[in-house]
Amino acid sequence: MTSRTEPFDALRGQLVEAATAFAGGAGAVPEILAGIVDDVDRALREELEIFPVCHHSPASGLAMVRRLREKQPKVIYLELCEDLQPLLTELRNCRLPVALQAFASELDDFPKDWGPLSVVAPITEASAEYQAISYALDTPGVELVLVDRSTDHVFQWEPQRSTEKTAEEDDLHGDAVGIEIGDLRPRFAELEQHLLHHGKVRHWSEWWDQYVEQPLAGADYATYRQVMVLIGSLFRRLAPADSRRVRVDEDRERYMWTRMREHLAASGVDKADCLYVCGAFHAASRVAEFGTADGVPDFEISPRTATKWLYGLIPSSHSAIEAQFGLASGSVSIAAATWAKAITRSRLTPFQLDGQRGTRKRAAKALPATAAQAEPVADRLSGFLASPPALDGLDEEELLGWCVDIVRLARRNGYLASTADAIAVFETSILLAGMRNRARPTPYDFQDAAVTCIEKDVVPGRRDVRRLCEILLGGDRVGQVGYDALPPLARDVYDRLAPIGLDLQKSTVQRALLDLAGRPELVPASHLLWMLRYLLPDGAVRPIMGSRRLGEKAIQESWDLAIGKHQRYVIELGYEGVTVEQVVEQRLRRSVWAQDATAAVALRAVEDSILFLGSRRFTDELGARAVELLAAERTVDDAPEVLRRIRRLLAHYRATEPTLPAWCEAFVTAGYAHYCTLLPTAFVDDETGVRQVAAMLGFLFSMEGLALSLGCDRAQLELAVRQSHPEAPAKVALLWAAHHQLGLLPLAELRTRCTELLANPLVVPSFPQYLSGFVQALEPVPKLAPFVVEVISNAFAKLPDPVLLPWLPSLITTLRDQAGELVPVLIREAGRTFPSTLQAVDAFVPPWSAQPQSQRRSAAPAAPAGPVGAFLAAHPATTDALADLLGCAPGWQEQATTETAPTAVLALLAEHPATAEALAPLLVPAG
Repeated sequence: MTSRTEPFDALRGQLVEAATAFAGGAGAVPEILAGIVDDVDRALREELEIFPVCHHSPASGLAMVRRLREKQPKVIYLELCEDLQPLLTELRNCRLPVALQAFASELDDFPKDWGPLSVVAPITEASAEYQAISYALDTPGVELVLVDRSTDHVFQWEPQRSTEKTAEEDDLHGDAVGIEIGDLRPRFAELEQHLLHHGKVRHWSEWWDQYVEQPLAGADYATYRQVMVLIGSLFRRLAPADSRRVRVDEDRERYMWTRMREHLAASGVDKADCLYVCGAFHAASRVAEFGTADGVPDFEISPRTATKWLYGLIPSSHSAIEAQFGLASGSVSIAAATWAKAITRSRLTPFQLDGQRGTRKRAAKALPATAAQAEPVADRLSGFLASPPALDGLDEEELLGWCVDIVRLARRNGYLASTADAIAVFETSILLAGMRNRARPTPYDFQDAAVTCIEKDVVPGRRDVRRLCEILLGGDRVGQVGYDALPPLARDVYDRLAPIGLDLQKSTVQRALLDLAGRPELVPASHLLWMLRYLLPDGAVRPIMGSRRLGEKAIQESWDLAIGKHQRYVIELGYEGVTVEQVVEQRLRRSVWAQDATAAVALRAVEDSILFLGSRRFTDELGARAVELLAAERTVDDAPEVLRRIRRLLAHYRATEPTLPAWCEAFVTAGYAHYCTLLPTAFVDDETGVRQVAAMLGFLFSMEGLALSLGCDRAQLELAVRQSHPEAPAKVALLWAAHHQLGLLPLAELRTRCTELLANPLVVPSFPQYLSGFVQALEPVPKLAPFVVEVISNAFAKLPDPVLLPWLPSLITTLRDQAGELVPVLIREAGRTFPSTLQAVDAFVPPWSAQPQSQRRSAAPAAPAGPVGAFLAAHPATTDALADLLGCAPGWQEQATTETAPTAVLALLAEHPATAEALAPLLVPAG
C-alpha cells in the first residue's frame, strides 16, 4: 500500500499538515485535501491513460496536440454521445464552429409535451476533442470510439426536464440540451464567488484564463494532467453530494467505463495504445466501476426507447456556445484568439481534417514512428503549487495594436474617440493588470480599460464598447454546414433556389428580384420561397413585394433572403421529411389534429393547403376535419375568423370550380345549425363579445341562401332570434338589427326606438354602447349602413359633451380593434350622404331631418274631414282654381271619395286650422 502512494506522500503530508494547522485540528478540510491527492494518484495509476480536458480550452488543445504527436495512440475513447459517431466524418464539409445534433419529434416513452427533443454538441477548432477527432479520422489504423451515454439516455435520465423554452430567438442552438466535454466549473456557488472575489475578476471565464489557461499553456504534459485532475477533484468534492446532477455524472462515468471495458475485451487492443479523453471532472471519478482492472463491476445499461432519433450537423457560433453553457460574453472568441497566438508562438502544427472549410491550411507534419511507453508516475504538483507561475511580460506591440484598433472601430460606430483615448486605454490596461496581480494585461483588462476610457456614459450606436472589443479580438464566428453534409431536404432547397442566382450560403441578407412574367422558370422558386416563409422563422425569408392569397397571381416579387444565417432551421426541416412539400403537409395535418385545434385553425390549414400543395384529396381531408371541429365547439370565440375564412374559401371555389366541394356544403349546414343553437346563449353570455355575436349573425344571414338550398330550415333561425333576450345595450342594438333583417322590425320603428333612446335622460349615458352594437351590425346587415351613419350623426348632434367626449376614444379604439373592416363601409356611406364641397355645407339638409316633415304632410289629408271636405266637393271650380295656383294636378275629385285631397291644398288647410274652422259654420248650415 505504501508503494502505491509513494509519489504523492510528501504532497499529501504537506497539505494535511497545513490544513490541520489552519483549521485548528482534525476536520473536513484536511480530509478534502488528502482526498484530492488520492484522486490524482488514482487517475494517474490507471493503466488506460486518462486525458483530462476542459471544453474550449486552448491549454487543453495544446496539450492534446503535443500528447497525440508523442504517444500516437491507436484507440481514442472520447466522452461524447455514442450514437453521434457517424456524424464525425461530415465535419470535413463544414466551417467550424458547428454542432453535432440529435433530433426527435416522434417520441416514445417520453411525455409528449417534451417534444421535439434535441441534443447538440458544439465543436470548435481550439477544442481538444476536435484535435482528437482530426487525428483519429486522418491517421490510418486509428480507431475513434465514442463512449458517453446515448442521446436517448440523456432524456431517460432527465425526469424533471422543463418544457419551457428559454433560449433567445437568435441562439443557433435553440432550446436544445447541450453536451460538452469538460464542464469544469464549481458547482458550489459560494466557492465560485470566493474564487472570483479573491482573484479580483468579474466572472468565471476570466478566473480560468488567469489562473489555469496561462500557467498551463506552456506546461509539460505530466504537470498539465495532474493539475487538471486536481481541479476536477476539488470541484467534485465541494459539490453538493445529494444533487441530481452529481448522480447523473456518476452514472455517466459508470456508463463510459463499462463501454471501454467492453471494447477492450472485444478488440484485444493493448491498453498502452489507448487514450481516454474526458472532462477533468470525470477524470477524478470515485465510482466503483472506475478503471479497467479485472474484477471491476459493470454498469447495467438500460435499453433505449423506441424514439426515432435523427442526426445531423447544424451551424454554431461563439455566442451560441457562450449562451448555452453560461460562459461570459466574448470568452469563446478570446479563447480562439489565444489558441491562434499560442499555435504561432509554440510552432505546433495542430491536427485538421482534410478538406476542412474555413480554416487556415497548415502544412501537414509527419508523425514520427515511436513506440508508446508507460511513463512512471511522478509528483509534479508540489513544484507547480509551490512556485509562482512564469507569467509573460508585457507585449507592448500587441497592446498598442489593440488600443489603436479599438479607437478606429469606436469612431466608425459613432464614438468621439481620439488618439488621447488610445493612450488612455493603453495606460489603464497596464494599471488594471497591476491591480489584479498580472504582469501582462489580458483581453479582459483591455476590455475594462476601453469601456472606462471610451464609452463614457452614452452609447451612440447599436454596439457598446464591450461588444466592439469582442469584435476586435475575434468576433462572433458563425459556422456553416457544407452542402455535402446537409440532409436531402436542405440540398433540395438549395438546388431549387439555384435559378435565382444568389449565393445562399452567405450569412448576409440578400435581395432577390423575381420577374415571374418575363422568366417563367422562376415560378417554382417563388412557390418554394412562399412555403419556406410558412415553415421558417421570421427573417429567414421575407417578401418585400408580392403576396400569396387565394385568387391572386403575382407577376413580380421581391424577397430578402437570409437562408445562410438561418441554416440551422433549414437543416431541421430535413428531420421532418424528405421534401418541403412533405413537411408542409405534416405540419398542416398536425395542426388540425392537435388537442387545441379549432375550426378556425382547420380552415386556415385548408387555405394553406390550397396555396402551397394543390392536393384536392388532402384539402378535402382538412375540410372534413374542420366540419368535425366546428360541430364539437362549445364556444364562439373564433366566429369572426371562421366567417372571414369560409367566405374567402367559398368565393374561391365559386370562381374556380363548377360545384362546391362536399366538405364546404357540410360546413355551411353544420355551421347554420351550430350557430342557431348557440345564438340565444351567446346573446346573454357576458363572456361572449359583441363581435363574436355579430360574426354568428353574419354567418347565418350571409350563408342563409346556400344553407336553405342544402336543406336547412329558416324557422330555426327565426326561432333562435326570437328566443334571444340580451340586456347589454350593444347586444340589444345587434338584436334589433337582426329583427330588421328578418322583417320583424321596420326601419321606421327602428328609427323611432333610437329617437326615444336619445330622448331618455336615463339611457343617454349608455347610448354609445347601443351605437357600438349598430356598428357591429354592419357585419350581418350591411344594408343598415345609411341608418348607422344617421344614428352616429344624431349622437354627435344631441349627446351632451360629458357623455360624448369620454366616449370618442372608446369608439375609435373599438372601430380599430374590432371593426376595422367595417370602417370603410361607413366612410363610403358617409361620403354619399354628406356634401363633397365646402360651399354646399351651409345649405345641406340631412335626409333624415327632412323625412319627418314629409311624414307629417303625408298624414295631413285626413285632418280636414267632415263639412270642409263636403264643401270642397260641392264647389269644385273654386278649388280647381286654387289647386292650379298651388301647382297641383287636376283630378283631386276622384281622391275625395277616400277622404283625401290634393296634398298641397290639404297641407295648407292643415297648417291653418283656425281659419277653416271659422269658415265652415258660415258655409254649411248647422244641423
